[in-house]
Amino acid sequence: MAVIEVEGLWKIYGDDPKAARRLAKEDGLSKAEVKEETGSVIAVNDASFEVGEQEIFVVMGLSGSGKSTLLRCVNRLIEPTFGEVYVGGEEVTAFDEEQLRNIRRSKMSMVFQNFGLFPHRTVLGNVEYGLEVAGRERDERREKARRSLVTVGLEGYEDSMPNELSGGMQQRVGLARALVNDPEILLMDEAFSALDPLIREEMQNELLDLQEQWDPACTILFITHDLDEALKMGDRIAIMKDGRLAQVGTPTEILTDPADDYVRSFVQNVDRTKIIPARSVMRDLQDDESNESTDEWPTVSPHTPIAELLPILLDTDGPIAVRDESDQLRGVISRKAVMKEVMRNAGVNGEREESAEPVQVEAAK
Repeated sequence: MAVIEVEGLWKIYGDDPKAARRLAKEDGLSKAEVKEETGSVIAVNDASFEVGEQEIFVVMGLSGSGKSTLLRCVNRLIEPTFGEVYVGGEEVTAFDEEQLRNIRRSKMSMVFQNFGLFPHRTVLGNVEYGLEVAGRERDERREKARRSLVTVGLEGYEDSMPNELSGGMQQRVGLARALVNDPEILLMDEAFSALDPLIREEMQNELLDLQEQWDPACTILFITHDLDEALKMGDRIAIMKDGRLAQVGTPTEILTDPADDYVRSFVQNVDRTKIIPARSVMRDLQDDESNESTDEWPTVSPHTPIAELLPILLDTDGPIAVRDESDQLRGVISRKAVMKEVMRNAGVNGEREESAEPVQVEAAK
């Protein structure tokens, strides 16, 4: 079931958006040609897609591709010029201001790139702010805010000020603030791009773990300019160029069957075994495999890259168990599944098969 539906969405800046849309859609002019002809800038060009329930849908593109504008059109922080957006079957593009406020408070939360914390409020004060604006009682909102901080691993920092926290911790506060309303939909605009690489990876894993643990899980619309992050985080990925959706597909589809030369240029040098996570090749436990037998198997996280499974396979003849942070069994991975993925990577990147990753190719043989 689609939680978010976007149909024929355009965002055009300029005095004559109808003329700009006609030139782009009917005459096939490029973004630059439309700007030269009309002075109008097409930020989002006829975008249509759906986001499924509990899916992590990533929109990836370079600066100026329109990805952040697209995200803000979904919750109407930016007003679309043409097209419709539906959330839970309701047409958000037809909502009045009161309806918009209600859906933002009850269904959708947003995490920004620059954290957006109030410097004069404590961590707890920042997290409870939305509930305060909504008129919730003090004890209720503080209890919910404390629970949200526990969820993101910030228990004990309630009375700290934002400037006393690291960048990663500040982003956790922003995430806690977004989660305090128990949203069905989480909108994340370059949420981790301002973080150092190690902290960024930690936050990516944290979000994936939370998504596994939430019941029910959120539906997440995630914006990034980083292909590695998109491949790691996304159940499906939309790649944007000049406001258009160049391709929408799973990470495997994007890597193995790029839609055009633009997408191909992004993925041509990607070693998929270092990006695709273990969860992509795991399967459910079969009837003839008892739960007790898995205790003796090697264990990896759902987020462990395929490449890191190869050394494990050298030391075991049996499957690999996939367990989350709560030690719950998520699935199992066979030697055959790993080798198939490694060989597929060698085929996709055949031109660097002998030089780039000789250890992996040898293991595959």
